[in-house]
Amino acid sequence: MLMKNILVTGGCGFIGSNFIRFLLEESNYQGKVINLDALTYAANPESLADIAERYPQRYTFVRADICDKEALQEVFEEHPIDAICHFAAESHVDRSISGPGAFIQTNLIGTFNLLEMARHYQERIALFHHVSTDEVFGSLGAEGFFTESTPYKPNSPYSASKAGSDHLVRAYHKTYGLPVTISNCSNNYGPCQFPEKLIPLIILNAREGKSLPVYGDGSNVRDWLYVTDHCRAIWLIMTEGKHGETYNVGGDNEMANLQVVESICDIVDRLAGPLPEGPRRQLITFVKDRPGHDWRYAIDFSKIRSSLNWEPTETFDTGLEKTVRWYLDNTTWVERVRSGEYRAWIEKQYGE
Repeated sequence: MLMKNILVTGGCGFIGSNFIRFLLEESNYQGKVINLDALTYAANPESLADIAERYPQRYTFVRADICDKEALQEVFEEHPIDAICHFAAESHVDRSISGPGAFIQTNLIGTFNLLEMARHYQERIALFHHVSTDEVFGSLGAEGFFTESTPYKPNSPYSASKAGSDHLVRAYHKTYGLPVTISNCSNNYGPCQFPEKLIPLIILNAREGKSLPVYGDGSNVRDWLYVTDHCRAIWLIMTEGKHGETYNVGGDNEMANLQVVESICDIVDRLAGPLPEGPRRQLITFVKDRPGHDWRYAIDFSKIRSSLNWEPTETFDTGLEKTVRWYLDNTTWVERVRSGEYRAWIEKQYGE
């Protein structure tokens, strides 16, 4: 079955908006994209404003919540959706600690609703691709890597809710024969990421000479994946992956949080010029660690490398340089997000 009408849930979020841009600008996909997003706080349709203008026949935006079954029904009735790429999720660990309820609703109930809709229209669904995270596997010690067979051991409400959604997707394949694929990725970074996340937060604070908060002693390790590399991997999985299979997607860029922050400081110093008081590294401030903070994540992506011939094209140095430049060059986008002006624009365009 060919994919001619792809539903992208959460397409106004960070990875979702980059994926839609990749589909329409860089991939071999010739069909239509229906972007379904509830437009919660971290979603910004302005990230795709130029896409909407340049691809009016191929791009459609629908404001709807995957937790709203009636709204989903309307979307599937109005559009001949034949594939789903499911990004929509609450994704910030800190917010899941202070308010876990929204994560259970969106990541579990919302995914269940979407799976039920796909099952109802199963005769026309070529694929349900579910985008997940390496956080479902828990925490690693100093050595080893997460593989597709690593047992799940989530340690935060966020990762637990994503683990549950992974299991639901896999169960719908086994029980109902729904054609599915799943990807578990490492930490993404790149353009259009909401400023609460580590890399954009540090870039913007460094630019302005503000304090640069680092949890604990900064030794927690993450594997960093440039978002466009991730989008390319997802599309390969959707077009060439085996149904029912899970694929780990990593950047091969393990880095302690403190190293990440120091690298950003050095790039901002070089691109924006040093502060009068000296290098930006002196702005680093160690703060109380996050509860249940996983120490290390690292992805073994040998399966997707060997079976689909994918590997990341960006090193951490090249990807981080591109990311810092994007945030320094796109001050209008940044300021509209930080000031909340983008929310006023959303309500004017799409209503409550």
